[in-house]
This record gives sequence, structure tokens and C-alpha cells, in this order.
Amino acid sequence: MRIAIATDAWLPQVNGVVRTMTETVNRLKSRGHTVEVIAPDRFTTIPCPGYSEIRLALAPRFGVRKALHAMAPDIVHIATEGPIGWSARAWCLAHDVPFTSAFHTRFPDYLAVRTGLSAEWFWPIMRMFHKPSRAVLTATRGLMDELSVRGIPNTRLWSRGIDHGLFHGDQPDHPRLANLPKPIMISVGRVSVEKNLEAFLSAEVAGSKVVIGDGPALSELRIKYPNAVFLGTLKGTELASAYATADVFVFPSRTDTFGLVMIEALASGLPVAAFPVPGPLDIIGPDGRGPWSELSRPIGSLSDDLSCAIRKALAVRKADAAAYAQSFDWNRCTDQFIGALGEVTNQNA
Repeated sequence: MRIAIATDAWLPQVNGVVRTMTETVNRLKSRGHTVEVIAPDRFTTIPCPGYSEIRLALAPRFGVRKALHAMAPDIVHIATEGPIGWSARAWCLAHDVPFTSAFHTRFPDYLAVRTGLSAEWFWPIMRMFHKPSRAVLTATRGLMDELSVRGIPNTRLWSRGIDHGLFHGDQPDHPRLANLPKPIMISVGRVSVEKNLEAFLSAEVAGSKVVIGDGPALSELRIKYPNAVFLGTLKGTELASAYATADVFVFPSRTDTFGLVMIEALASGLPVAAFPVPGPLDIIGPDGRGPWSELSRPIGSLSDDLSCAIRKALAVRKADAAAYAQSFDWNRCTDQFIGALGEVTNQNA
């Protein structure tokens, strides 16, 4: 297939959407598909309000049209609901080219946290964007069900994977964590209000709390929680060693659609503590034994009392967490992606 991918999230950004898209593009190309990525690096950009690490393309419509005309793709996959995504959507509708889309981010929930408005104000925009999509790719079956209720049908499962050669428990101790009082609790991700890190940092549990990541709330949280350890952004083997050195992974977000960092942590032998909300429910499960309670032993703990979840997760065997994570594979995810796009192109033939 000749596949154009339109995305407002791309390198050098570091987040789950970018990791998912770069892994998928590399595997599509290795399988012989022609792939062109239309991303912010082609355009003049401005910082996204409240999220300066993301650069939004400024008036990208002409450039997107030009790139799509030149490629003449069989299908377009629109990864994000930003300026590039809307421009690609308009081109596809104008030229009767089929497109799929993805629901990576709970923008209504993010905007609700930032504005104080109800998320219900923003869902109509999501419905409008995805309505003409031939297939809306989502990371979990729980999210598929939720979107259907929200008036976004035609969803397809597109799970997530792990680099098992990098994320595993057989890593040297990270030097910044090796001598911290145990248990060592870590959280990895963007340091911003919607990630709900204060729920983790204020949890009444003994041990050391470590935050890995950067973002607009970092300076404030450093001051408010001087006993916590803030390591900034870590990548590659340095991040893998931090996972492997810790004792439990804490995921306090209530707004993520999946949480790629959770499965990286599991692969590294870290049990997960989180709230019982979509994302953790789809990975850890309500009783900590997988989404369908299919596991014989727990891999983490979910509770509305995060301190309680942390204490219970600390009793989980690391080997059980690591074994469960083996089921997450990028090649299988690529199969799902190709299957969804192939189904659409066959219908359009």
C-alpha cells in the first residue's frame, strides 16, 4: 500500500503517540509498504498553548494538500486532531480518498482539566472530526466501547508494543536511584497538571518517590515536594535502568487512553499502582489480574486510594509483571494496523 500518515505529533517530541507512530512507520517500511509522513517538521510552527514541547504547524493546509497530491496515496491515516490532521481530513473528503484516524488522546478530558469547563463541551468536536473516518483505531477494547457510546463508531483495535530488547529486568541499577531508601516508587511521563502527579507525590507511603519526565509543572512540583527526586527526561538504556532499579510503578493519570509507560514498566518487572480508570483498567484490570481477570496472580493494584494501591502493588511478584508484558508486541500491533487499512482499501476498490 501507499500510505500517507498525517500527524501533529512527531520527533523530536517524546511521548506515547510519537513512539507508537515511529515504531509503526519503521515496521511498515520494512514490510515493503510505501509510507510518507506529513508532520510538523515540514512547516513553520508555533508552540502549543500550555504544551510548549509540541510545535503546531502554522497554516499547513496548502503544504498538506501539495504533499498528498504528489504522493497520491491509496489511503491516508490521520493520527491526531490538530492542524495537520484537519488539513489532511479536508483533502481526503475533497478528493474522495479513504482515510482512517486514531484516538490517541483524551483531548476533552485534558481541556476540561486546563479550562475548568466540562469535557462534554469538547466531545462534539471529536465526533465531527472522526465521523467520516473509515476506521477509528483505538488502543483498547474499553476505549472502543466508550467511543461507541460517545457517538464515535467504526472503531478497530490497534494495541501497543514494547521493545523487549530494551525494557527488561536484567539492567544495571541506575546510579541516581541505587542508594535511595526503599521501596523506590517511580512515575514516568509529562510533568503537567493533567497527569495528576500530585496524587502520587502526596501519597502517604514510606520510601522514595521518583519522577522521570519534563513539563510545565516541574518547577512548581520541585518546590512543593522537596523530598521527591526529579530526574528530568530519560531515554533508552538510562530509562530502562531506572525502571529496573525501582520497586513499583505509579501511574496517577486519570485521562490517558492507554499509558505506554505502564507496559514498559511491567516488562521491566515493575508492578503497577494506579486509579481504576480507563487505561489502567484495560491493562492491569480491576482486580490487578488483567482486564478479564485472566491471570492467576496479580501484576499490580488499582484503587481510588492510591496509597493503598501502592502498598498492594509492592507485594506483587516482579516475575509475574514481566511475564504478562510479553504479550505486548509491536509486530502484532503492526498487523492490526495493516489489517484495518487493508480492509478499508479493499472496500474502496
